[in-house]
Amino acid sequence: MNSIHLIALLIYFTVGTIIAYTSRRMGVKSASDYYVAGGRMGALLAAGTYAATTYSAFMMVGLVGLTYQTGVGALGFELIYLVSTVTVLSTLGFRIWKLAKTRKWISPSQMIGDLYGSKTLAVAVAFLYLFAMIPYTVAQIQGLGVVFQVSGLEYVHGVILGTLIILLWIVLAGIWSVATTDLYQGILMLAGGIIFLSWTISTLVQEADISKVLETLGAQGFLGLSSFWSPQVFLAYTIPWVFFAVTNPQVVSRLYVHKDANSYKRSVALFSAYGFLYTLIAISVGIIARMLAIGGFIPGDLPRDSVTLSLLKLMTPGLSAVVSVSIMAAAISTANSIVLAVSSSVFKDILNREEKSLRAAFAINLVLTLIASGLALLKLGYIVDLSVLTSVFLLPLAPVTVLGVWRHGKLSTASRIAAILAIITGGGIGFYGFVTYGAAKTFTMSYLYLPISAWILITSTTILALGILVDGLRLKNKK
Repeated sequence: MNSIHLIALLIYFTVGTIIAYTSRRMGVKSASDYYVAGGRMGALLAAGTYAATTYSAFMMVGLVGLTYQTGVGALGFELIYLVSTVTVLSTLGFRIWKLAKTRKWISPSQMIGDLYGSKTLAVAVAFLYLFAMIPYTVAQIQGLGVVFQVSGLEYVHGVILGTLIILLWIVLAGIWSVATTDLYQGILMLAGGIIFLSWTISTLVQEADISKVLETLGAQGFLGLSSFWSPQVFLAYTIPWVFFAVTNPQVVSRLYVHKDANSYKRSVALFSAYGFLYTLIAISVGIIARMLAIGGFIPGDLPRDSVTLSLLKLMTPGLSAVVSVSIMAAAISTANSIVLAVSSSVFKDILNREEKSLRAAFAINLVLTLIASGLALLKLGYIVDLSVLTSVFLLPLAPVTVLGVWRHGKLSTASRIAAILAIITGGGIGFYGFVTYGAAKTFTMSYLYLPISAWILITSTTILALGILVDGLRLKNKK
């Protein structure tokens, strides 16, 4: 292993572990403390953990490669996610936070079950998380394996080492150790991204005729919507991300942690600024990578997930080490947040454990992490595809959550049944696509000019609407 990379990794691991251990002073005496900080978290920590959880290896590995391969259309895809997320956080998310303060939720599945008054629904959502979140966790651990190859290690070594870090930082203090290391890792991610972008710009200036490269870049369609970004494909990529903030448990659970309204609002503002800057950095690196390919500095036919790896190998060892560690941080911060969120649903809604049963929480975290790591060794699909595929599976939760928050306390039997049917039907459509077409094609395929994600959303929303209609008719007949 490259000695500089080893030193950087050891520093990263040591500092992170010290931070995680120090966070134990916040006190973890119950499941509420362990999973959602007892609703005591301040704005900076909450914003840091939300940003680091949201922006994963997908950005500096997946999104860079996607931009290199398809052009600036990837910017539109990612900015739509950011704008929609900030909108949701500023409206529906704030309502969820207020309800969480009074209802004492510790898991997103518990929240949905409580909104509809159905334990069965909570269990169904918990099982959906178990099934759907594995691809996303696998994507993060895959990213670790890929980046470790830059350091001279084998892919399998990266997976094993990443797994150990994920488990350790979860076990020490639950959400407190995850959140404090997330803030630390979020800073590393941003610093690494800036260094990565600066190096690619400097290399481009030195190695290529920029005016000629830009002319070729435009002629090949990389500065607009390239042939890859057909309307159906663009919708397929963007629809799942529009609802990311209300469907993915690792971010929904972050809505419960704020200590007060001011903390919540400040954290949304901080996240917005961070997300915008980090998105521009990732997209810029991808575009410059394509320009470097046009200039002959790197190959023009690299696989998506190999673009960042190829660039890192060309950097000086010191810079490469810093950027590599920042990408590891992005993957680890997201992976441990996913494990913790899914664990909370298993703990509360499947096993129905008591507040003090923290040993059960530790065991659940161990099992979930080992399953994801084992699948990561199989190298299932592209990182981008796996990430978006998770949101496809979770899409039925978007209308279910929105309706539950909007009509909290006013939902009756038909709506509860409709919510369960919407999740089963929508998830079933996604699973059928996955089995039939595979991870890479599931969300890009279309039927009647609409991607599978649109059909999942339409189907689940229609089922819910029918449930509300039946409830309304019953109420009218009683009168």
